[in-house]
Amino acid sequence: MMRDGYVARWQGREYQASPDGDNIRLYQPEPGEGFEEVRAGRYVRVLPASEIEDLAYVRTTCTWQGQPFIVLGEHDAWLRVEYTGGRWPVAEAMRLEVFDFGVYQGWAPASEVTDLREQRV
Repeated sequence: MMRDGYVARWQGREYQASPDGDNIRLYQPEPGEGFEEVRAGRYVRVLPASEIEDLAYVRTTCTWQGQPFIVLGEHDAWLRVEYTGGRWPVAEAMRLEVFDFGVYQGWAPASEVTDLREQRV
């Protein structure tokens, strides 16, 4: 599973999370005590930040064609990636899409991606 977002540890279990002021929203795909359904397959529980054991931002990084990327998502045998090397000529040569000023994204065949790892930032 490729992750890019906040995670929180509460009562020894890790959840997808979202900071919200002095509170942390925890998400899970199944019903649970204290969790409310926000849509099919998505349940949320809001807790004071003081009850959270750990909060971190997790992102998946990789190398594609010798260049550094963040993995934003996956679909079938493809990974949605964002170039983090900061060099426009490299992004242009790789035919990456200009997503925003200085932000270049594209679809990489998963079979061509190396050094896939999760990092806490």
